[in-house]
Amino acid sequence: MNTLTQKSPLFNAIVIIMLAIFLFDVMGAIIKHLGARYPAQQLSMLRNVFGLIPSVLVLFYSSGWREAGRPVRLVQWKLAIARGGFVAIAQFCFYLSLIHMEFATASTIAFSGALFVTLLSILILGHRVGIWRWSAVGVGFVGIVLVMRPDADSFNVYALLPVCAALGYAASSVTAQLFDKSVPTALINLYALAGALTGAVMLVVFTGGYVEVATYQDWLWLLAMGVAGGSAVFCLVTAYRLTAPSNLAPFEYFSIPFAFLLGWMFFDEAPFHRLIPGVFFIIGGGLLIVWRERKAKTGDPLYD
Repeated sequence: MNTLTQKSPLFNAIVIIMLAIFLFDVMGAIIKHLGARYPAQQLSMLRNVFGLIPSVLVLFYSSGWREAGRPVRLVQWKLAIARGGFVAIAQFCFYLSLIHMEFATASTIAFSGALFVTLLSILILGHRVGIWRWSAVGVGFVGIVLVMRPDADSFNVYALLPVCAALGYAASSVTAQLFDKSVPTALINLYALAGALTGAVMLVVFTGGYVEVATYQDWLWLLAMGVAGGSAVFCLVTAYRLTAPSNLAPFEYFSIPFAFLLGWMFFDEAPFHRLIPGVFFIIGGGLLIVWRERKAKTGDPLYD
């Protein structure tokens, strides 16, 4: 059977990262909902605590982990913990921005991460990124600007937080490719989560940022937040291990329609008039990278 999935791991990576993006937006909406009652560092800590649930389950049922002899020790543990540190910083910055900014605005600014992924792919992984991939990222970013139509009020001190978050998440995504391919993705995810949880606990301890959870409904929201976030991270790591990070960067822009939909449903935003024409640039950036990938197989350097 000659399917597209069998022909290219890029297709698999795209499908997985789309699922990750949707789950991240769901998590962000829950954080926005809870942010009026609980500080960002506490939400980060509890997100990682409950995020252990999908991480441990995925590890337990991972065929790769069983075939490797069910290891719990990771040779590259320092790299895994460093990735956790990147995530902890990114989480705190992004969650704080969600509390102080509009959901769609914070989410959109955070998508400068696609540019950081491309840059870090060159600096850390030594990947060659040609004109078409740069163009795809640029087209997607233009779409974001058109969708948001930012004014002076958008660029306050809090607007820097999602940019810092984007850099942290991009560093975590790109460094996932530094692990040996024989290491189960589930184990990598578990170590990164442990590092992020440690960092979040330290933030709570040193800032005193903890408020007693008021109701069981809030506990359910916190549980959903952690499960969605933990599942999203696993999908993200899996996608970035299937192909070069710069190949996936434009597809992260698809978070914008997801974020707008959730904002409309839960925060009484009415953003659909903003989608045109920017949404076409966002989708166009993603399609451009697929087209370039197919053309590059011909060996023509013009399509790199």
